[in-house]
Amino acid sequence: MCGIVGYIGNKEAVDLLINSLKRLEYRGYDSAGIAVINKNKIDYQKNIGRILQLEEKLKNKHLKGTIGIAHTRWATHGEPSEKNAHPHFDCPKSIAVVHNGIIENYKELKIKLEGSGHKFVSDTDTEVIAHLVEDYYQDNLLEAVRQALKKVEGTYGLCVITKKEPRKLIAARNGSPLIIGIGEEEYFVASDASAVIPYTKKVIYLEDKELIEITPQKIKTITITKTLVDKKIDEIDWSAKAVEKGGFEHFMLKEINEQPETIKNTLRGRLNLVEGTAHLGGPRISEEFVRNIEKIIITACGTAWHAGLVGEYMIEEYAKIPVEVEYASELRYRNPLINKHTLVIVISQSGETADTLAALREANKKGAKTIGIVNVVGSTIARETNAGGIYIHAGPEIGVASTKAFTSQITALVLLTLYLGRIKKISILEGQKIVKELDRIPQKVAKILGLSKQIKNIAKRYYQYNNFLYLGRGINFPIALEGALKLKEISYIHAEGYPSAEMKHGPIALIDENFPTVFIAPRDNLYEKSISNMEEIKARKGKIITIATKGDRQIIDKSDEIIYIPKTIDILYPLLTVIPLQLFAYYCAVLRGCDVDKPRNLAKSVTVE
Repeated sequence: MCGIVGYIGNKEAVDLLINSLKRLEYRGYDSAGIAVINKNKIDYQKNIGRILQLEEKLKNKHLKGTIGIAHTRWATHGEPSEKNAHPHFDCPKSIAVVHNGIIENYKELKIKLEGSGHKFVSDTDTEVIAHLVEDYYQDNLLEAVRQALKKVEGTYGLCVITKKEPRKLIAARNGSPLIIGIGEEEYFVASDASAVIPYTKKVIYLEDKELIEITPQKIKTITITKTLVDKKIDEIDWSAKAVEKGGFEHFMLKEINEQPETIKNTLRGRLNLVEGTAHLGGPRISEEFVRNIEKIIITACGTAWHAGLVGEYMIEEYAKIPVEVEYASELRYRNPLINKHTLVIVISQSGETADTLAALREANKKGAKTIGIVNVVGSTIARETNAGGIYIHAGPEIGVASTKAFTSQITALVLLTLYLGRIKKISILEGQKIVKELDRIPQKVAKILGLSKQIKNIAKRYYQYNNFLYLGRGINFPIALEGALKLKEISYIHAEGYPSAEMKHGPIALIDENFPTVFIAPRDNLYEKSISNMEEIKARKGKIITIATKGDRQIIDKSDEIIYIPKTIDILYPLLTVIPLQLFAYYCAVLRGCDVDKPRNLAKSVTVE
């Protein structure tokens, strides 16, 4: 969840490192630090707070050097403080380490190291790595890091430098993502592609238990067991502009407004109107396998889990295959009933989510067919699914609260539903109807985005409330969960999502004039049921904000506020109903003065357990 960067080349490292670190700040922002090698000594600066505060301190520090490492932290072991900020050092401060991950046996290692005379200055697990490397160092940094990591249990993406070898940088990975950017006689190390894209599109993806030795002239990759590895060079397909705000006040607002295009990108080349189906390309699941599927398990975390719930409704309705949706963090710790007739779908924007990756590996071990729905090409999940997957092509998502990735994940699940359904149950005419309407969705999303001013005005009337209830039925129940999550993630307003009918089984006790309800009530097959639930709220003087289908007059006397969306078919309503909820959460957060792109205590990619 932390962000790490490294640079080695012939340019001054500090500005490159800081600029790269800023592009990773969504991974953690409670402290930051930098270290460079200058004339056979390590100069460094670290502090609590954001990268801008680090940058201010560096103005008076004048750090120089053409090799360096930097870090932005999301605290796991040890509270945010200057002493716990990275980099961490060995006793004589001749070795510096930045690290993303968790060292599970750090207490045991720390006791042993302290027993042999090492002095620790922080409360972090990372510091043990620096002292271990010091113990093993004999004029070969790569070998010292390799020996140290053999003692370590847990996850890591790390960079190590030493003033004793001032033209060498070591990076290593196990469970935490790490890429190497390749320039002209210069190399970059980063937690993800957004940090290196302004400088190079050529990258190497490190695999688990791999270490790389980097000098300005060459690189060498080995495994922790000392096997030499020949690495393939990949090319990033994002532009540098994709990781800029592009005139928007926040990345989140930019990404909300990109959704007509990102949904198109997910659909591009995959719709077949003639056959009323989808050509997925990536997943290797045959018609024979589909006909023999006993069940599907969808596993994910957070917003991606909500997308999975939408997928459950779609697949069971149109393909008639039993579906279970599991939190990846729970699936990995129990003994799920999985066999060769099970299809496991893992969903992750980053493709690096630790719990989701662990669930995938468990499913692979049990013999299931596994596919991924991911955004980041070359990510670990994309590489480890045994039957390929669907890239959503949403481009980099910088805002911590996911928006465009969510709608692209749902779009990918519609495509998968079409493919499975046409094999199992859907007629060609029904398939064609879905394809035609799906093709119109980007235009309809654009129309909803045109309501931003209206939604902002609604937010002005409601942003000071401290509690909200979000209600939806059927396929829109997961959208109630997602709307509530967005509001609490970025505005810190307490919100709960429920199936509408469950309101009577507890939450209705909270309803009064100070507890507004957001109703997702499009004209779908459960519309009349939603009307009944709204009556129950109004009888208790509750305020109601309704997401309704354009032209619905019946809803007017039931609602205090109405946001109309275009009409579509039932399976596709989640792609429309979620857009006003994203905008409402965004404007509430802005009005409350919250840091929308970097909400407190959160990080974009959860790569530690």
